[in-house]
Amino acid sequence: DYVKIVIPGTMPGFNEIVDAAKKGNRRYQPYNDMKRENTELVSWVSKKIPRKKKIFLDITWIEKNKRRDPDNIASAVKFIWDGLVEADVIPNDGWNENGGWSNKFEVDKQNPRVEVVIKEVD
Repeated sequence: DYVKIVIPGTMPGFNEIVDAAKKGNRRYQPYNDMKRENTELVSWVSKKIPRKKKIFLDITWIEKNKRRDPDNIASAVKFIWDGLVEADVIPNDGWNENGGWSNKFEVDKQNPRVEVVIKEVD
């Protein structure tokens, strides 16, 4: 049994995350804004998924081109797990709920997105 969500566009990669963290100060915290926006986006596309105990994610990162390295792209998995917790798909993203994930990478110039197949596991 599985459910699929589609996150429109591209998510920040590791380089963008590090840049945002470096730019932060007491008044301006771009990393916090980035994390909140992306976590809320995942939560929004996941809001109708019934609660699960433990899940495995098959993630397909579909980019508009091959400029970003796959390991850079996949670092946004943190936002996906946090969004699933925020949407109450899982109660937490710790060892008891996180059954792991796999990554695939594709290109679609017209429609970049992230497709996530959520499978409940034991």
